[in-house]
Amino acid sequence: MSTVSNEQRFALELRGIDKRFGAVHANNNIDLQVPVGTIHGIIGENGAGKSTLMNIIYGFYIADAGEIKIEGIPRKLLSSKEAISYGIGMVHQHFMLIDNFSVLENVILGAENGPLLKPSLAAARTELERLAKEYQLDVPIDALIEDLPVGLQQRVEILKALYRGAKILILDEPTGVLTPQETEHLFHIFDALRREGVTIILITHKLREILAATDNVSVMRQGAMVAHRKTADTNKEELAELMVGRKVRLKVDKKVANPKQILLSTDQLTYTDQMGVDRLKSVSINIKAGEIVGIAGVSGNGQSELINMLAGLLTPTSGSISIGNTHIDAGHPATPDSIRQLRVGHIPEDRLTMGLIKSFSAEESAILGHQNQPKYNGKILNKLKVITQECTRLMKEWDVRPQNPKLRSSLFSGGNQQKLIIAREVDQNPNILLIGQPTRGVDIGAIEFIHKRIVELRDKGKGILLVSVELDEIMTLADRIIVMFDGHIVGEVSAAQANEKILGMMMANIMPDELQATTGGKQ
Repeated sequence: MSTVSNEQRFALELRGIDKRFGAVHANNNIDLQVPVGTIHGIIGENGAGKSTLMNIIYGFYIADAGEIKIEGIPRKLLSSKEAISYGIGMVHQHFMLIDNFSVLENVILGAENGPLLKPSLAAARTELERLAKEYQLDVPIDALIEDLPVGLQQRVEILKALYRGAKILILDEPTGVLTPQETEHLFHIFDALRREGVTIILITHKLREILAATDNVSVMRQGAMVAHRKTADTNKEELAELMVGRKVRLKVDKKVANPKQILLSTDQLTYTDQMGVDRLKSVSINIKAGEIVGIAGVSGNGQSELINMLAGLLTPTSGSISIGNTHIDAGHPATPDSIRQLRVGHIPEDRLTMGLIKSFSAEESAILGHQNQPKYNGKILNKLKVITQECTRLMKEWDVRPQNPKLRSSLFSGGNQQKLIIAREVDQNPNILLIGQPTRGVDIGAIEFIHKRIVELRDKGKGILLVSVELDEIMTLADRIIVMFDGHIVGEVSAAQANEKILGMMMANIMPDELQATTGGKQ
């Protein structure tokens, strides 16, 4: 038996890993060493090559060059099956679970011991109970996946990997759908795994979580590995600069808001979908000129339905919306075009399905929804020269790169697509701006730029409704924060009152003690 310590042993070593997709050099001569029994963070902007590298480690892709060692032994990872056989497990950002199967059935799927299912289930139950106890991964083994909240579904994915013998566990953006309290518990699970010698590779864009959870962190930029740091020896500012290649201002300078008249209000707004599920339940809010109202909550708790209804994409089942002197309800529905005429801009949550058309040129996407305006239309044909000039202007003002109006929309990075959509909506000079997930999948440099522009719009007297699953973003930008759970409003806090603990409890439908006194215990 070796007497070498964990600190000197490496669970995973990469030497000169190289991968190209045509002209794109996705991974460029990557070196990495991950000590046994540690939590190792990998960070980088979109397109930095993180996902490609993880897919090579998990056997989805085969490297063009380089060497991979597992526990010091060179391995050829030609498939995910081989990766699993060498003790590598991966929890994907979007869970790979079958909704109408039980936890137990999902865990053993593909790992059954022989043709008879009953003995496999019995053996798996015993092993799962042991793993759950050992690693604080309590889940109801016989429950259907569709009946479990996302936090428990994630535990199932971890159990599934451990059941298959994973000693190296890769997690891709694992906290994207969790409340702060669920995230904290996940980190406790990481600690338990680490104590038992499991090595964790954590892919996340949240610098705060990297600093809270990891032992070491590696930074990728433009396909290359540019830095390795002990987490205790670095900070958010250094990591952000390493990711982007320049200094990044992580906090937006923002004066106290000076809200004025109400621009938009809802009264007991309710929406029932085609399946008969109540997605919005008696939601009453207002948005004033000169303020940013943030809507916080775990994804899927009614925020999307609310913003889509305000944008004219859904019709209320009951209740009403008032925008100026216009009243909208089930008998007087709105359309996206009629909402735009009320000087309401909409930056949708999903830019690729609702914000632009990937096959369109940038200049076509830059007028989408506004293409019928006289300035873009001649008597017979569109004014193509005007459209190109307008797109060029917007690209310069919003630093959209490359500044090529003729380039297909799909060829821009996520951050530049987002800047183009925001530029299009802001350029219409709306009084009210509905913003859904403004920086989802956006690089840290673009986040800095977008946040600054949102605050500038508030200071110009615009009323802004901001929906985001990123608590840091909500707390950075919002002047008032409304928390939603299961389609209803749990409560509201001012920016001065808000912190992660309070918002996290409200996101779990619990009114914190700190707010009970000010609300008289009412939710």
